[in-house]
Amino acid sequence: MLNRTLGSLLALTVAVAVSGCNKEPAATTAAAPEAPAASVPAAEPHPTPAAPTESVDLSGIAKADGGKTIAEVFAEKDQLAGQPVVFRGKVVKTNPNIMGKNWLHVRDGSGAEGTNDLTVTTAGTTPNVGDTVVVKGTVALNKDFGMGYQYDIIVEDAEVTVEASGS
Repeated sequence: MLNRTLGSLLALTVAVAVSGCNKEPAATTAAAPEAPAASVPAAEPHPTPAAPTESVDLSGIAKADGGKTIAEVFAEKDQLAGQPVVFRGKVVKTNPNIMGKNWLHVRDGSGAEGTNDLTVTTAGTTPNVGDTVVVKGTVALNKDFGMGYQYDIIVEDAEVTVEASGS
């Protein structure tokens, strides 16, 4: 019981800390035991950043040499699963040091709502919102970090190189 409670509290802490990241409602499974309603409040859904902050201009972002656009990564996600990918974009949101990783949202102006924002994890230095970055990481699909924080697509353990400061 103590392990389940601690696990639920850890998952809730992660859920609160990662707020602002892509979140799809998790499907309820019969195998997962439910925590008592009084001990762990349900996580509220949160959307992808609706639009980059006014200071983040996404115009004129060139595709990385030998890389993809964010829209292409989404379109080819099934073929890219488990594979390295390279893309260029601008950081529109950061969440540093959650679960030992820095979490970024990167956009390049390609794609429509739902296919225009990639969540990236990195152990390196956290860039600033507005920085132009080149991201090299591994595409993962259907990642579930618990408490409903599920990612259809995420780029993990990325090397993020700042090319230009957004400040």
